Amino acid sequence: MRTPFGKPVGQDQVALLVEGVARGLAIEPQDILLDLCCGNGAITDPLFARCRGGVGVDFTPYLIEVAKTNFEKPPERLYRLGDVLDYVETTEDTEHFTKVMCYGAFQCLIEEKAARVLAALRERFPNVQRVFLGNLPDLSGVELFWQKYMGRETPSHSELKRHDTLIGIWRDEMEIAKLAEQSRWQVQISRMPPAYYGADVRFDAILTPI
Repeated sequence: MRTPFGKPVGQDQVALLVEGVARGLAIEPQDILLDLCCGNGAITDPLFARCRGGVGVDFTPYLIEVAKTNFEKPPERLYRLGDVLDYVETTEDTEHFTKVMCYGAFQCLIEEKAARVLAALRERFPNVQRVFLGNLPDLSGVELFWQKYMGRETPSHSELKRHDTLIGIWRDEMEIAKLAEQSRWQVQISRMPPAYYGADVRFDAILTPI
């Protein structure tokens, strides 16, 4: 989900991504970061390096094993195998987290699960100041995406709203705002620089407590 059409991402793109997330989170040296759907840790680790560390969570055993092998540095930088909803709803160690990110994967959560994740973060993580939802497929740019990048007709609306496709659920800015506001988050929409792949058909959402 973090690669353009399954192709490797260049280091220039990785650098733009890390800078964009760090800026969106307003990451500070004293922060402790929770990365939901952290994948193999390649994006997580340089962000951990900018703060006091944190925890990455992902449900794919292979990716977590890669993250542990290459990036884990206990006790500051940890990687956990598990479902992100289960983690945010059951973990007891919540008070020390100050920032949360979910990059390129929030669109893979069904509506109910996405809502429960945001609710749990608001209710159970009292010191979280910002949540960064990154690389969200923009429903308002869906036709541009399929014509420009895929060279084919736009799928049906029902297909665009499926979480289990390669792209995941397409939402517009208002849909994200409504979903977040249900759990008392206010939303600021941001965009990556034009040099970033897919910047014209994706957006980021920065959530802060209401």
